[in-house]
Amino acid sequence: MATKSESINGASKQSAAAFSSPRPANRDSPFGFLSDFRFDFKHKTKQQLLLIRVSTLTLIYLLAFMTRLFSVLRYESMIHEFDPYFNYRTTLFLTKHGFAEFWNWFDSESWYPLGRIIGGTLYPGLMLTAALIHKVLQFLSFYVHIREVCVLTAPFFASNTTLVAYFFGKEIWDSGAGLVAAAFIAICPGYISRSVAGSYDNEGVAILALLFTFYLFVKAVNTGSLAWAVGAALGYFYMVSAWGGYVFIINLVPLYVLVLLVTGRYSMRLYVAYNCTYVLGMLLAMQIRFVGFQHVQSGEHMAAMGVFFLMQVFYFLDWVKHLLNDPKLFQAFLRIGVTSAVVVGTVALGVGTASGYISPWTGRFYSLLDPTYTKDHIPIIASVSEHQPTAWSSFMFDFHILLFLFPAGLYFCFKRLSDATIFIVMYGLTSMCFAGVMVRLILVATPAVCLISAIAVSATVKNLNNLLRTKTKVAQSGSTKGGSGNKSSSKGLLDQSQPFGKNGAIALLFGAFYLLGKFATHCTWVTSEAYSSPSIVLAARGAKGNRVIFDDYREAYFWRTSGFARTLPRMQRFLWMVRIGGGVFPVIKEPDYLVNGEYRVDKGAAPKMLNCLMYKLSYYRFGELTTEYGKPPGYDRARGSKSETRI
Repeated sequence: MATKSESINGASKQSAAAFSSPRPANRDSPFGFLSDFRFDFKHKTKQQLLLIRVSTLTLIYLLAFMTRLFSVLRYESMIHEFDPYFNYRTTLFLTKHGFAEFWNWFDSESWYPLGRIIGGTLYPGLMLTAALIHKVLQFLSFYVHIREVCVLTAPFFASNTTLVAYFFGKEIWDSGAGLVAAAFIAICPGYISRSVAGSYDNEGVAILALLFTFYLFVKAVNTGSLAWAVGAALGYFYMVSAWGGYVFIINLVPLYVLVLLVTGRYSMRLYVAYNCTYVLGMLLAMQIRFVGFQHVQSGEHMAAMGVFFLMQVFYFLDWVKHLLNDPKLFQAFLRIGVTSAVVVGTVALGVGTASGYISPWTGRFYSLLDPTYTKDHIPIIASVSEHQPTAWSSFMFDFHILLFLFPAGLYFCFKRLSDATIFIVMYGLTSMCFAGVMVRLILVATPAVCLISAIAVSATVKNLNNLLRTKTKVAQSGSTKGGSGNKSSSKGLLDQSQPFGKNGAIALLFGAFYLLGKFATHCTWVTSEAYSSPSIVLAARGAKGNRVIFDDYREAYFWRTSGFARTLPRMQRFLWMVRIGGGVFPVIKEPDYLVNGEYRVDKGAAPKMLNCLMYKLSYYRFGELTTEYGKPPGYDRARGSKSETRI
């Protein structure tokens, strides 16, 4: 009997081997050549998944670039804002005269009549990046003007940001979350607002540097690799060279490390990652003249230094723990060591601050903690519209459904806590808190919102998919297997409940894809209508519905790209100029320029307002100009009133 079973098993093995082994080709058959191919279905599936991911990422990459070209299609290839025009002018000087001349350039036309030392008063990363791209294109025999490079720099970096978002999402959660994060950040209005074609400003390249630094640092913490830590330091150096928002990195990373230390997650991986990133990144950042020794002398950088010394204390305590065999003795030594470290650090910070070696926090840093600080103490900062607190409508406008997916993503992160998910949670919560204080910082919060929302979408879709598969398998097993009456009755009940769960999961999946489709529609509309209109070129509709272009700002720049021409739009901030001037000259008082506590620029304005130089420069002969069909001459479209015509 055993022999028979063995022979049967042997026959089955032989038959299985016959099916798995290659058969000789039957050349007489017209399809005999197909037998030459062997298919490893598992390997083929992996190849298919890789092909799908690469194809999807390629499409997302192209989408991120093309969706930012509406301004070029509707108007022309131009630099949009006022500050980007200065950046373009300095980049043009860099390409013509070289880096040495640019680094030591005294620009007599900026901050007129004082002038400006360019190398010591700006972050050069944006200009160097555009100049390098221009050189590479010339080397490849693509001869384009530097202006076209400047116009397309932000869309190009936005496309690269999608790749970083994919790898970051994959590192934190899985590849599905990475793909969704890349798609979100490609079209999210919160990022598009500063990365459309023509928006040649620091943020256009800085968001890539920000996300790239965070990704490499999390990778270094997860692996303990010195190479990833060096990469994070280099990414931080590029961020410092590009934008002052690097202060967010140098405070968030030590705060994250401190949380890991307090929660008992200290490891050699964390020690290697933070020490290398901080030391090398600090030394490289000090090479930027605009930053210099702020890394060791500014109060905004002291948190990073304090956590660095705390890491050495933890390393020392870990070494002592291996030497001491008595737990009680180590606990006593631990209390003494930690207390001494805290006391020494506090005394050093107090002495450094009192002696003036450590400078206090800047006004912009204080404004993140107290939104009313700049209005009361530094009105020149509060006068900028992007420094105002964020309204809920702005969050909905820039995030849409991501505002609701964000809490769901936080839930999934807390459900599966790790070193990586703790970081993205801290990044998301702190950036959203600061975005509520200052509307400009929505840009910093957008990558975190996209990543956390992508985790919510990926986890939800995967759970619903698993639910569908599990229910189907249970139903099949229940229909094929027999058993006692109790078992059959229980399986019958399970089969009856199965269609409801399956249909519910299908409905939820369709609902999720419907909302994602509405999000894509909203992003396209916002990009084309709100964020692709140059501020220096205004458009209106004529009597017959035709488009009328007002190009006065660019004509002023063509007339003279100087500090005076750059000041003429700024002069329309009447009350802010009064407040700023009143902070220096007490004779200037804001109530003298108001009527019954209201700000007016029409014929009912205050006499001091009508006779001041700013009003006369901005509204010179404005009463003779027709600005809108059906409105009287001198109609102020921005304020909905008719201006004084006697100027």
